[in-house]
Amino acid sequence: MILVLIIVLFFVGEVREVVAEPTAPFSFQIQQVSGICPQSRKTRKAPSRYLKKKIPILATSENLAKGKRLFNQDAKPTACKLCHGARGNGNGSLARRMAPPPRNFTCSEVMKDLPPGQLFWIIRNGSRGTAMPAHKPTLKPEEIWQLILYIKSFLAA
Repeated sequence: MILVLIIVLFFVGEVREVVAEPTAPFSFQIQQVSGICPQSRKTRKAPSRYLKKKIPILATSENLAKGKRLFNQDAKPTACKLCHGARGNGNGSLARRMAPPPRNFTCSEVMKDLPPGQLFWIIRNGSRGTAMPAHKPTLKPEEIWQLILYIKSFLAA
């Protein structure tokens, strides 16, 4: 019963937002929640043993494909694209209600200086003060590295 009430309240809030925003007939309005480059971040720094880590797997088409599948659908508790967006720009379907917004992986200004070990640590342990969950219970280290390879590919696009 409580779950039904929460769902109803969620959708009523969504309807109010849509009704309150006048739009032209047959137009779509996309609210950009991130995509900002560079983003102001206060992410905790990983321990030095993580910062020194290098990606231990090759950027093969197989590893990139596995990383893409994890990012888009298989990662648990949630697929990365729900928050970070299919294009990695931080505009996923769940991002609108997040503060701070999800990281924009397409921002070379930030990503070029972000060590792979820092990404590994964040994906594995989550990021306190954000909606980023810990994937340690559900992803093997190799899967996290595959995700990192795929995340790094957003810069090449």
